[in-house]
Amino acid sequence: MRTLLIIECGVLGLVVGSFLNVVIYRVPRHQSLLRPRSRCTSCEQRIRDRDNIPVLSWLLLKGRCRNCQARISPRYPLVEFATGALFVGSAAQLGANWALPADLVFLASVFALALIDAEHLVLPRTIIYTALVGVSAFLLLAAAIYGEWHRFLLAVICAASWFALFFVINLLSPRSLGFGDVRLAPLLGLVLGWLGIRYVLLGFFLSNLIGALIGIGLIATKRIDRNHPVPYGVFLAMGSTLTLFAGTELLRPFQHIL
Repeated sequence: MRTLLIIECGVLGLVVGSFLNVVIYRVPRHQSLLRPRSRCTSCEQRIRDRDNIPVLSWLLLKGRCRNCQARISPRYPLVEFATGALFVGSAAQLGANWALPADLVFLASVFALALIDAEHLVLPRTIIYTALVGVSAFLLLAAAIYGEWHRFLLAVICAASWFALFFVINLLSPRSLGFGDVRLAPLLGLVLGWLGIRYVLLGFFLSNLIGALIGIGLIATKRIDRNHPVPYGVFLAMGSTLTLFAGTELLRPFQHIL
């Protein structure tokens, strides 16, 4: 049963990853997600359904458009594969748990947001708000089924607290923290708060640690200077995702303290 769930989530992740490619390209450009249908960026020919199978089509076409032979970026199959891997990992970790759909929505959303932020230095509110509604609905359903209303209440409190903290930071220093990060904060607080306060603290710590290490590395290699804007949303996504998958193990040495 668990193996079947993992396989199903893996296939779902590949499909969702294919859709995320559309989201990542079109949302920052304020384009419709529905029209026009996916086309080759070189010859503008509509991509056939048989050439739109996640990962497999790119491999069969050897990374080239069937019509004009233009190169297709490997980013597309990588996004599809990575989303599938995230879904498999979540299913393997949670199993048949009603909180699983919330985690899948969260993982897909923050993955897309991280890639958009890395490229455009923006966190689209449409993705954040859609994810927040979806995650809230699924966690509410899980709380109702399992009678774990205290977990849902704690998650809401953590979401509000993280929002308040980020709002104050943005108010005091808008240059150090964009408002897109403020909007993202409740989503992170909600998901990690469902696991417990210590997971929220760990997620915040890991996000800043990862950001500091990457920032120092980029400055040391002269890729950027100290005044260069950094995509903090990327670090928030990485820290929260790492906490979601490895938080229990990372917190184990501190279980008598936290």
